[in-house]
Amino acid sequence: QLQASGGGLVQAGGSLRLSCAASGRTVSNHVMGWFRQAPGKEREFVSAIRSGGSKYYADSVKGRFTISRDNAKNTVDLQMDSLKPEDTAVYYCALDAGFRLPFRDTNYYTDRLTYDYWGQGTQVTVSS
Repeated sequence: QLQASGGGLVQAGGSLRLSCAASGRTVSNHVMGWFRQAPGKEREFVSAIRSGGSKYYADSVKGRFTISRDNAKNTVDLQMDSLKPEDTAVYYCALDAGFRLPFRDTNYYTDRLTYDYWGQGTQVTVSS
């Protein structure tokens, strides 16, 4: 089970930190991802982290967002800085059930079909 938190309303240029808490699985053993879905749009990839620690980012957030993992808390966080109105969306965390998978092509981590479990989503609204 995944529980996302940390969303809210922020002005453009501001920051938010999202957190995804996992129960029943250890996040460090799995690929963990963040996706987002804006009204009327498809769910899109934001960021992912492999069990080995490699990180992936969508071009639209590269340099502004940082994904990290807290093994002690069994959480995966998404630090979002320099937020823009176009970042407004519901943000979902996701988990790939594969256990300590070897390195795969980048497309594997950005494809929402890779992920087996999804959190409930947390709303992020960025005002201009």
